[in-house]
Parts: sequence; structure tokens; C-alpha cells
Amino acid sequence: MNFRPCIDIHSGKVKQIVGGSLSDSQVGLVENFVSDKDSAHYAEMFKRDGLLGGHVIMLGPGNEDSALKSLRAYPKGLQVGGGINADNAELYLENGASHVIITSYVFKDGEINISNLDKILSRIGKEKLVLDLSCRKREGKYFVVTDRWQKFTNLEVNEKNIRELEAYCDEFLVHAVDVEGMCRGIETELVSMLGEWVSIPVTYAGGVRSLEDIKTIKSLGKEKVDFTIGSALDIFGGNLSYKKVIEWYRMQSFR
Repeated sequence: MNFRPCIDIHSGKVKQIVGGSLSDSQVGLVENFVSDKDSAHYAEMFKRDGLLGGHVIMLGPGNEDSALKSLRAYPKGLQVGGGINADNAELYLENGASHVIITSYVFKDGEINISNLDKILSRIGKEKLVLDLSCRKREGKYFVVTDRWQKFTNLEVNEKNIRELEAYCDEFLVHAVDVEGMCRGIETELVSMLGEWVSIPVTYAGGVRSLEDIKTIKSLGKEKVDFTIGSALDIFGGNLSYKKVIEWYRMQSFR
């Protein structure tokens, strides 16, 4: 189990946003935090603290320069997602990303687009690819959502689909969108399922608000599910001490 940090970029600034409030029009957008520090500041912090495999997410257009700045500040230490496709993936890898994260390019028009998946794999290879299975619940089941988490696909997050998709990527990233940015606790059902099903690295995001939540992820995820924290951290305006999370995480590593 690893602590994967995050840098969310919206309109060129590092922000924490309630995931379900994102839309093309930005009407109803709920911002928990807007930083006065740039993306490189956070990348350098995570580099100093030895945190590998965090993700930089571009929430909409106009965030490319900020994302590239963070990647150059921590070469091979961060992944990047948001608008990634076969044509631009190599640019981000050449500028320091360890992996690229894709959602909408592959999960297109409600279906999985195998042609696009094969295209990006032919460019960068499986070992550099993270599939974003960020999901929302509908009729008691989790489905992958795309386009700033507003559009449901028909791809259910279940054991069969997880097993099949593992053949195409190096890792998964899974935001529990309905609790993302709310600091109200994690989606325990989703964490438990991921812990049962995955055989490659997977990072869970959404709702983490305390060390107890992290311990729950460790237990329910059978120590296979990595975690990230956004709005709850004090470095992003929350109440959970980043320093204390680091201290706890390092203690686990030496056990």
C-alpha cells in the first residue's frame, strides 16, 4: 500500500474541486481550495518526501503548461492525465511523466474504443499506461464515467472487466466520484471490491478525511490498494496534516 500524492489543475491553478460539480460550462462548480503556489511547488514537495507515482490531473483545457511544469520538477515521479491521447502522450512522457492516464480517449461515446486503446499502446506501450476507471454508482453498480466525470459509460467496474483491462495497462486509477472532494469518508464497498479483484497496482481516490480512513483502505484493500488524498490535506486547505500522513506512511513501510 502506497501513498500517491495528487496535483489537480484547473484554469492553470492548483485546486481542489468537488468532483461531481465539474462541467463544461463551470456553472455550479464547487472549489474547496485554490492555491497561491504553482504546480512545481507541490511536485518538488513530493519529490523531497520521496512519494512516487502521484498523479497530475488537468481538469479541462488550458492546463498543459502547468502540468508540464510539475512533470519537469519531478522527472519520472508523477503520472499525468486529462485530455491525453495517442497524439500527445509521448510529449508528456518526454517531459518527465512516468505514465500517462487515459479515460475519455478510450471510453468514448459510452463504449470502450479498442481501436484507440490499441493506437496509444502502439505508441507508448502497456508499461507507461494507466487506465482511469473513475466511477459513479447507478442502480447499485459502479460504472466508469468520462468527460469531467459527467457522462456514464456502459462499462461496469466489476471483476470480469477489471481482469480483461489489466492486459492493456500497467495500473488503474479509480476516483469514487460521488465522494470526491467532499471529505465525508471513503466508498468502502468500492475499496473492498478493488482489493478482491486487482492484480496490478491501483490507486483509490475520494473522500479520505482521516488516518482512520487510510487504515480502512489498508484493511479492506488487503494492502493492495494505494491511496491519494486531496481536499482533506492541510497543504490543500483541509484539516488533515500532510506531515502526520507522511509519518504514518513511513512507519508502515518499516513494519
